[in-house]
Amino acid sequence: MTSDPATYPGHRFPAEIISHAVWLYHVFSLSLRDVELILAERGITVTHESIRSWCRKFGAEFAAKLRRGRPKPGDTWHLDKVFLRINGVLHYLWRAVDQHGVVLDILVQGRRNGSAAKRFFKRLLAGLKYKPKRIVTDGLRSYGAAKREVLPDVRHRTSRYLNNRAENSHRPTRRRERQMQRFKSPKQAQRFLSAHSMIYGHFRPRRHLMTAAQHQRARAEAFRIWRQETCARAAV
Repeated sequence: MTSDPATYPGHRFPAEIISHAVWLYHVFSLSLRDVELILAERGITVTHESIRSWCRKFGAEFAAKLRRGRPKPGDTWHLDKVFLRINGVLHYLWRAVDQHGVVLDILVQGRRNGSAAKRFFKRLLAGLKYKPKRIVTDGLRSYGAAKREVLPDVRHRTSRYLNNRAENSHRPTRRRERQMQRFKSPKQAQRFLSAHSMIYGHFRPRRHLMTAAQHQRARAEAFRIWRQETCARAAV
C-alpha cells in the first residue's frame, strides 16, 4: 500500500510541493507569480501569496538545516560589502565566503564603521564555531580595527585584487534585487538574503573546478540532501 504524501502541520499541500516552490523561488530568478504559473502548468492551483508565505516561513528553516549540515568551511575567509539602497536610504550588505566560494554568512547593516565590522565578525564566529587562519579584505580600515579586537591571532591580507571570490558572490544578490525591484526594508533584505545565499549556493558547486562526472555527483548529492532535509526529516 502506498503511504500518503508527507505534509507539514497546518498546511494542506504536500511537503514535496511546498519545498519545490521554495526551491524554484530561491534557486532561479523567478517572481512569486512566475512560480505560481509553473505550478499551475503542473496542475497545482495555489496563489502567489501562499507561495510568499511558504518562502517566508520555510525558506529560513530549510536554509538553517542546510547550514547545520554543510562541511567545515575553508581556513581562508574573504570578506566584502556592497551597498543596498532601501527606501532611499543607503545600507550595506556584509558577506563572507571561504576560499572555495562558499557563502559563510551575510549581514545587512546601516553603517560600515568599526562597530559594524566587529558585529559581523562576531556573527560569523558565533554561527561557525570556528576561526580561520587568514582573512582577505579590501582596504577599508574598519576591517583592521575589528580584526585586532575579535581575531587578533588571524593573519589579515588587504588587497583589492585578491577578493574576487567575495565580490563575485554578490552577483546573485544583484539579480534578485533587480527582479524584486529593490528590497522593501532592512529586515526583509536580511531575512530573504540569509535564506537565498544558503539555498542558492547549495545547488551551485564550483563547476569549473570539476569534471562532468564530479559535477553530476555533486548535483545528485545536493538534491538528495535537499529532499532529506525538506521532506523526509522536516515533514511529519
